[in-house]
Amino acid sequence: MSLNSFIRAMPKVELHVHVEGSIRPETLLKLARRNQVELPADTVEGLRQWYTFTDFPHFVEIYIALTNCIRTPEDLELIFREFLEGQAAQNIRHTEATYTAFTVFELSGIPFEVQMQAINRAREWAKQALGVTLALIVDIAREVEPAVGMVTAEWVKEWRGRGVEALGLGGYEVGYPPERHTEALKLAQAAGVPCILHAGETEGPASIWGALKAGKSIRIGHGVRCLEDEALVAELRARQIPLEVCPTSNVCLKVVPTLAQHPLPRLLNAGLYVTINSDDPPMFNTTLTDEYVRVAETFGFGAAELEQFVLNALRASLLSEAERAALEAEFVAEFTRLREEHLA
Repeated sequence: MSLNSFIRAMPKVELHVHVEGSIRPETLLKLARRNQVELPADTVEGLRQWYTFTDFPHFVEIYIALTNCIRTPEDLELIFREFLEGQAAQNIRHTEATYTAFTVFELSGIPFEVQMQAINRAREWAKQALGVTLALIVDIAREVEPAVGMVTAEWVKEWRGRGVEALGLGGYEVGYPPERHTEALKLAQAAGVPCILHAGETEGPASIWGALKAGKSIRIGHGVRCLEDEALVAELRARQIPLEVCPTSNVCLKVVPTLAQHPLPRLLNAGLYVTINSDDPPMFNTTLTDEYVRVAETFGFGAAELEQFVLNALRASLLSEAERAALEAEFVAEFTRLREEHLA
């Protein structure tokens, strides 16, 4: 047996993955035909080629086209069911996924309450049928007007604990600092809602500082460019703020030229809290399992390091203390059994 088979079998937790960015070409084609939406290709293979990441504007174009194919609550339920089936197939027991509800509302007219009813049907089905759980981070696309951010924050406040667990901030970082949505972030914070912001991928340390100060972000989505600021590294290390590192995404967005040049080992050597994630899997031709395989092959990580990444993600999750403790006990027992089966 091999380390690869161990990785594929091991239980996992994912903290940074976008639901809309996880829609498979097969699902998109099904939705487009159902809703008579014209796409740049009308075959799965054609859509797969169109999905291939080229640059950020193309990435946004795909995102809008994906969202534009969502027209009914049934479409949303299908997307979430298929997303959670994909997570379960990788033995990802718990996922904290980002979802841009306002864009769906804007393009489809589906009220947020109706969106959540459809999503919660899929969540409950996945929990019962597949044994996997999902918590949503409903995010503000940072390019939108602050008033739109306030609407999203109100939605999150109202639905906290009913499928939604945090307010996020995503989208293109350059020119759109976290401070732009300070009022929405304050609204969530005042209600006791955790904020989890993207920062430090296409923009440098200032974006991360903004996420920490304006956003009081409990984790940092990406965060790999923190290494450009020693004081920031010291702050993140002292507070053990989890970084949601997405290696293949960083290569595709040209944050680093190749995976071999990724700062992951430097982040670990600096004593930072690191988790591994997939971001937008089909767009970057990856999965969470693939990310683990790739970093193990590239940096020579063994089972112990990989297990630590999983436990880091679990401990940084929004699950209750009791839920985390129960899952950790299960995971540790499974790691022991899987090592004997795959690595002995």
